[in-house]
This record gives sequence, C-alpha cells and structure tokens, in this order.
Amino acid sequence: MKLWGGRFTKSTDKAVDDFNSSIRFDSRMYKQDILGSKAHAKMLGKCGIIPVEDSELIQKTLLEILEDIENGKVEFEVEAEDIHMNIEKILISRIGDAGKRLHTARSRNDQVALDIRMYLRDEAAGIKQMLIQLETTLIELAEKNYDTIMPGYTHLQRAQPITLAHHLSAYFQMFKRDLERLTDCTKRMDVLPLGSGALAGTTYNIDRKMVAEELGFSSITLNSLDGVSDRDFAIELASCLSIIMMHMSRFSEELILWSSLEFGFVEMDDAFSTGSSIMPQKKNPDVAELVRGKSGRVYGSLITLLTVMKSLPLAYNKDMQEDKEAIFDAVDTVKMCLPVFTRMIATMKFRKENMYKAAQGGFTNATDMADYLVKKGIPFRNAHEIIGKMVIYCIEKGKAIEELTMSEFANFSEVIKDDVYAEISLEKCVSGRNIPGGPAEESVKVSLDQGKKFLKEIE
Repeated sequence: MKLWGGRFTKSTDKAVDDFNSSIRFDSRMYKQDILGSKAHAKMLGKCGIIPVEDSELIQKTLLEILEDIENGKVEFEVEAEDIHMNIEKILISRIGDAGKRLHTARSRNDQVALDIRMYLRDEAAGIKQMLIQLETTLIELAEKNYDTIMPGYTHLQRAQPITLAHHLSAYFQMFKRDLERLTDCTKRMDVLPLGSGALAGTTYNIDRKMVAEELGFSSITLNSLDGVSDRDFAIELASCLSIIMMHMSRFSEELILWSSLEFGFVEMDDAFSTGSSIMPQKKNPDVAELVRGKSGRVYGSLITLLTVMKSLPLAYNKDMQEDKEAIFDAVDTVKMCLPVFTRMIATMKFRKENMYKAAQGGFTNATDMADYLVKKGIPFRNAHEIIGKMVIYCIEKGKAIEELTMSEFANFSEVIKDDVYAEISLEKCVSGRNIPGGPAEESVKVSLDQGKKFLKEIE
C-alpha cells in the first residue's frame, strides 16, 4: 500500500504508476533528500514534537541508507513514485513505527522544494568551479599573445587590427559576467522552504531557522504558498546556463571558422578533432560544433520551465514534477560542455603569421589613417571621406594604404607627411589604443590583472 493510500479503496493502475513516477530521474537527489530529512528529524526531536530516541534512530538509519545507496545496495521502486517516498519507505521497513514519525510537520510539497534547491545549489557550485577553470585558461592564453596581431571584425568583415590577447580577453569578460550571474542566482536559491507544508505551513511549533542552519541555508522563505509553488530559482539557473552556452557557442563558431582553410588562424589538437569516414584529409572541429549544437538543448530546457510554470494557480500542481528533467538536463549539458571546451582551447595552436597577414589586408588601418588626418587638423567627417576615396584608389591599384608613395598620398591631402608610415603600421594601430579597455598591451594587462583578482575573490 502506498504511504498516502488511506483515502483510496483500489490500487493505482500500473500505467498510472509508470506515468506518475519520477524516480527514474529524481533519484539523483537521494543525498539531498536524506540530509534534509535528517535535519528535519533532528529538529522534531529537539522541539519535542517526536521522542528524542526516535529522532536519533531516524537520523542514524538515514545515514545508513545513504551509505547503502552509495554502495549500490539499494534498488528504488517505481511503485513508491519518487525519491522522497522511496527513502521513507526504506526507513520504515528498517525501523518500523519510529520511521513513520519522520513526516510529521512536513509535506512532500515542501520536501521536494527543499531537495531541488539543495541539489541545484550544489550543482551551481560545481559549475562555478568549471567556469573559473575556463577563465583561468583564457588568461593563460591571453598572456602568451599580447603581441599576436590579428584583424578585429564587424559584420564578419575585417575592421581594425587588435591582438589575440584582446580578443580572448573579451570572452573572459563574458564568462566573468556568467560567474557573477551564477553567484547571484545561487543567493535566491539559498532559501529554506521546509516548513511551508503542503501550502499553509503547520500547527506544530517547529524551528525552521534551526533546520536552515543545519543545512547551510542563509534564510527561510517567508510565505508558505510561495515556498512550495514557485520554481523561479530553477528558471533563473536555466537562464544563467543558457547564457553560458550562448557564450561558448559564439566562441565555438569563431573557432570553427578560424580552423577552416579560408581563415587558417587555428589548428585544433588531434585529441579534440575527428576525421571523415570517406575523406582522408579531413580534420573536423567536432567538439566546437557539438558545443554550438548543445546550446539549443539548454535553451529548450529554459523554455520548458517557463512554459510549465506560466499558468499554474497557487499552490503546488503536479505539472511542477516536469521541472526536474528540464533543469537536470540543462545542468548535465553545461557540465559536459565546460570541461571539454576548456581543454579544447587550452590545446589548440594559433597560426600567428596567418593572423598577422590577415590584419594586413582589408584596410584595417583605414580608421587610423583618418585619425592621422584629424590630428593634422582636418575635421573627422572630411577625413572619413578622404580615406574612403583613398581606399577606392588602393583597390583599383591593388595596393594597401601603407604601400602608397608620398606623391600618391599628396593627391589626397597636403597634410600627409613621411611620419604617416609609422602612424599607420599595424603595431602602432594597436599600441596607440592604450586606453582602459583598449587592445594595447598595457591596457590588456590591466584588464587581465583585474580578472585574476576577480577569480581569487569569487573562489
């Protein structure tokens, strides 16, 4: 008989048992369920709600069940529906009536709300460490490439010269915000819902703050309806994970392009590439492509959660069981992608000469040529027009701007002197942008030093 079966006169249909059961996916929360129940039992004993000896026996047996689960000695039952009922059923089978006292002053509604908060809090902490490792790798790569000049792009067209260090630092900033979002998200997850009951709390004089302290929660929920009926913390985490995947996907897209013969900026390590079943010459960036593809999977989990919750009346509804597979899959996918992505970028080789050659083409120093005229006293809009005409001329002649002779320069402006060649060299174009956030080596070093400080503080 089911633990809630007193109201019923016939057994649940087998198909309904299978349909209703969530043990196949929520069994992963066994540790959180047991620790939550242990803290609840301890509080019940201390508050005199159940006998102290029963409280102590429950706590002891729960730890034994935890050990047995981790040693593969426990088999969960579909008929018991979920991890919560499975654990309680095992407990009662071992200690009898004392085990039946555990669920005093508690509902499965606030129990599951507790378990998922604890589980996601633990998982967020693990993902945070993976992000820190990725950020550390980006800093290490950037520090090796302060002087690696490459083209920066807008609209996927060569725009202005930058350095690889500056480019990598841009992704550092993106993942830095991801870390901040994840940390901030965890704060709202770190609130104890236990004590909310099914929806209206309990008449027992429980000590919710004691349980919160026992389980490491920073605070307790202040409304019992809210405590059991919202999953915004899971939705927020799914949003954070989606943004992390979006950033990895953008980076992956660039690496896929860069590893092509058309760009030739990067070569993936053999250990992070695959071949073709028919074309022996192929070396495919499959890791980057899979990361790019899996981003859509995480987005799907976010949409699932939003859709499940969008029209649910207060308080708990069985629809909310659908939260777990979505958020679990999002967590699993990000945990799968982050380590392999980090190792992939740590092992790839940059073809610096190809990057430099690409920066030489496409008139990436045109803006600096315009700035040169402005510094000579020509209004920027006039300078912009002059350099536009100069670029047309260069295209017709098959020349780069820096290849023009002084007599050719004179046809566009009399203020252009011999110093122009030094001013529009790729090296000067980069080093001259020595402002906070700019691509000059000094600026990038400042940015990365601040990044290192951030990583130390957030750990």
